[in-house]
Amino acid sequence: MKRLLLSLLFITCHLSFSSVAAQDHKLWYSHPANHWLEALPIGNSQLGAMVYGGTDTEEIQLNEETFWSGSPHDNNSKESLQYLPEVRRLIFEGKEEEAAKLLDQHFVKGPHGMRYLPLGSLKLKFGHTDVTDYYRDLNLGSAVATTHYLYNGVKYERTSFASQADNVIVVRLKADKKGALSFSVGFDSQLQSNVFTVSSHEGIPSTVYELAAVIDGQDHEGIKAGLKAECRVLVEADGKLERGVNSLSVADATIATLYITAATNYVNYNDISGTPVKKNNQALASVKGKSFDKLLKAHLKKYQEQYSRVVLSLPKSENSSLETDKRVVAFEKDASDLDLVALMMQYGRYLLISSSQPGGQPANLQGVWNDKVNAPWDSKYTININAEMNYWPALVGNLAETQEPLFSMTRDLSETGAKTAKEMYGCRGWVAHHNTDLWRIAGPVDATPWGMFPTGGAWLTTHIWQHYLYTGDKQFLAEYYPVMKGAADFLLDYMQTYPATGEVKQAAGWLVTVPTVSPEHGPVGKRTNVCAGSTMDNQIAFDVLSQTLKAAQVLGDNSQFSILNSQLEKLAPMQIGRHGQLQEWLIDGDDPKDEHRHISHLYGLYPSNQISPYSHPDLFTAAANTLKQRGDMATGWSLGWKTNFWARMLDGNHAFTIIKNMLHLLPDDRSMRQHPAGRTYPNLFDAHPPFQIDGNFGVSAGICEMLVQSHDGAVHLLPALPDSWNEGEVKGLRARGGFIVDEAWQGGKLRSVVVRSTIGGTLRLRSYWPLQGKGVKPASGQCPNPLFAPADIRQPLHSPELKDFSTLAIRPVYEYDIDTKAGGSYTFKFD
Repeated sequence: MKRLLLSLLFITCHLSFSSVAAQDHKLWYSHPANHWLEALPIGNSQLGAMVYGGTDTEEIQLNEETFWSGSPHDNNSKESLQYLPEVRRLIFEGKEEEAAKLLDQHFVKGPHGMRYLPLGSLKLKFGHTDVTDYYRDLNLGSAVATTHYLYNGVKYERTSFASQADNVIVVRLKADKKGALSFSVGFDSQLQSNVFTVSSHEGIPSTVYELAAVIDGQDHEGIKAGLKAECRVLVEADGKLERGVNSLSVADATIATLYITAATNYVNYNDISGTPVKKNNQALASVKGKSFDKLLKAHLKKYQEQYSRVVLSLPKSENSSLETDKRVVAFEKDASDLDLVALMMQYGRYLLISSSQPGGQPANLQGVWNDKVNAPWDSKYTININAEMNYWPALVGNLAETQEPLFSMTRDLSETGAKTAKEMYGCRGWVAHHNTDLWRIAGPVDATPWGMFPTGGAWLTTHIWQHYLYTGDKQFLAEYYPVMKGAADFLLDYMQTYPATGEVKQAAGWLVTVPTVSPEHGPVGKRTNVCAGSTMDNQIAFDVLSQTLKAAQVLGDNSQFSILNSQLEKLAPMQIGRHGQLQEWLIDGDDPKDEHRHISHLYGLYPSNQISPYSHPDLFTAAANTLKQRGDMATGWSLGWKTNFWARMLDGNHAFTIIKNMLHLLPDDRSMRQHPAGRTYPNLFDAHPPFQIDGNFGVSAGICEMLVQSHDGAVHLLPALPDSWNEGEVKGLRARGGFIVDEAWQGGKLRSVVVRSTIGGTLRLRSYWPLQGKGVKPASGQCPNPLFAPADIRQPLHSPELKDFSTLAIRPVYEYDIDTKAGGSYTFKFD
């Protein structure tokens, strides 16, 4: 990944840091946080903190990314292989309920995944009540949280950031009157912990002391705790600093600085021999002797190398200056504050930078932030949609290096999942189901309706191919090709030929996954979602097999061509059902009045590229019908996916409707009855409810997809611009083929485009408006750049009961080809 990181640094140089400051995107409030969903998140991937901004007591709630319950283990059933033939027979005969019982009894055995745990909270007690001129904010351009207020005529200010350059959280406290700063420092944890203080170290002045806490991990579902965490807080002050048994106190100071770090004994999924004390010593030693200003400067340089690559400017309104939670409330009635949309896009990028960096763990269901010992869904990695959604903004949002932890986890799963594939199914390759955790479990969890999803790991490998399409990095592709091939090998063994005697007659001869489910949703007429060949599985299988075949061709591995090509031809085609919908299953079992949050069978529309208005307008129309049948309201994460769906439908107005549905305030989880449509918390975290961070990432990616797309044979400029987004500008979005795109529009029309090429090759532009520019020539036929290649799928089938089915009208486009060179910049204007 070092080569990747160096290439990304080259990409950033076209944007200055000043452009970030010009946007001035902040979350701000006139009162301290009353609960966790009002606190502000900061993080550097390994460490996460929620800053409350209190005046009587400040709370900084802490997380460390490797602090989980349990210890190394697997959850593979030792009984499944024996019952696999019987389960398949029952499913093919239409006896899915009987099959589901066997699956629950013999396949989903547990344990069901470990919990992501909170460290605890740092408590700073000031005793400041009845303050005035209170203000707190989180500046997305700097990743710095500030709090300031007046108390007894003194202005107090706190500045907090999780350094992207050093593995510490830094908190600077200041009073504008000499000697007016006094407070105590303590630590609380919901878990068993030992809190103590450390006297000054040799060579460190007596104005520096440390608070330390050792926190015990948890046993869970029969798996013994294997982790301990140590949190260290170094306190430096220019006043009097005293040490208690389990707290420190600062008196008569003007400036104080806290350096917070934490670590566990985790090394990797099967090694817990690390030494947290040693890790923390190294982290604190690295900042020793560095001034606050120097630490802040290093943090800003590191953070802004990523954040400043993309700028989105949309019109503001008088509501743009409101406090953030009040701004969301105002947006529900008046959506003219389009800068709030730009803020949400950048907030998603901010959260991804802050929770996923090379060398760390992937962003989990809550990123890196969690205050509960028993978090919703254990805050694990749900890989039937949620973990993948976390990384949707990474490529188009120009944050490619944030994917490295996801790739690393996928590689880990290819190792643990190889054992699962062999033991549970007798297959080659590797498998992971719908959920995993720090220990990289790969067997099914929870119960059959959720857990019997054998393509979660396969889906993860598609991110590898997408990274290649965006970067053209063959070295990266070669490194991860074995992971892709392993997922393909599993599918080749696991899939079965649908028998002629099966319940679904037209499926005879098709190659399908069995047993499987369509995630969390079943068809009309069946009392289980267990099935053979769900549409989502068929689409994932197509992507994995075809992408592995293409990767093999790029890398010169000719041994895979025959088997992959022949099996691709046997995959089940997509089907359009009697209601004009895209079928979710082999049977026509969709209910047009069902508004279920999972729309898994539209994976082929997004994030895949199998449903195209240009090559398959019938499938495109069926996808639109499905979306209309499922409705415009859903859980928060589902709204994030729907934003991308409607962007891919080239319907900006409908995509904006979904965004507006997401931007309804939910003050807290206790007020769900009073605010049933609430999908955004006061700190702009996404509300399922409860909190899931994937919705933040999903809507961020969706806004980018509204502005540029590159999955279907060309770079499509402003493909889904809403009518109300009359003017604006975006810089730095990435497109497949190694291109970086800047666009400006006015009067709802594209005015100018600048495209930078990082690797050279043919650039095909698609536009609703004619363009002029040097080297522009009208395009014809398929684009010669293979990084833009559309999906070559089987022709879909139409239900014989389908009546009055007319395909959607597609807006005419202009297409142009431009020959580019690596490092070149190309400017185009509306004719």
